[in-house]
Amino acid sequence: MRGEVVASATVDWWFMAKGESEFTHIYTYAEMTASITDERFEDRLAWNGSKKTDDVQDGSIYILNVTFNDTGTFRCFFDRILIFPNYEYHTNATKFITISVVGHATRGMASILSEVMMYVSIIGLQLWLVVEMVYCYRKIAAAGEEALRESEAEYLAITSESKDNCAGVAVAE
Repeated sequence: MRGEVVASATVDWWFMAKGESEFTHIYTYAEMTASITDERFEDRLAWNGSKKTDDVQDGSIYILNVTFNDTGTFRCFFDRILIFPNYEYHTNATKFITISVVGHATRGMASILSEVMMYVSIIGLQLWLVVEMVYCYRKIAAAGEEALRESEAEYLAITSESKDNCAGVAVAE
């Protein structure tokens, strides 16, 4: 676990522009210090990874003021050392990221389709809600009318029972 074992890590970023055949070292982060090693990226790379620790877990960077010349493949090399009392364990990982810079962001077909489906589902849910409201209103209205009929019948039944109990009293009509 991170807190149980002392560790340190370094992160190196490399770049191979489109049309080139070799990677060029562009950035290093070690011992909480960053350095840009390629003048093409001077003042355009910013550390976005783990901060205030030698045991880096996140080695991400920002590329600022992106240009068409940034099209290509970036390689991140992560080297970590776990320091035990009698032994140091080295581990590393390499990740590749390919970036294509375009002049104007274009919406992919998946983006357009998902937006259309969102609106279709919203409209469908609203229609379903209206149908449910009409159904519930009708059910409540029918139950209300039935309740009125029952109370009217009870009222008439009470009145006629009272009339039968008062057989000796003459009713003037």
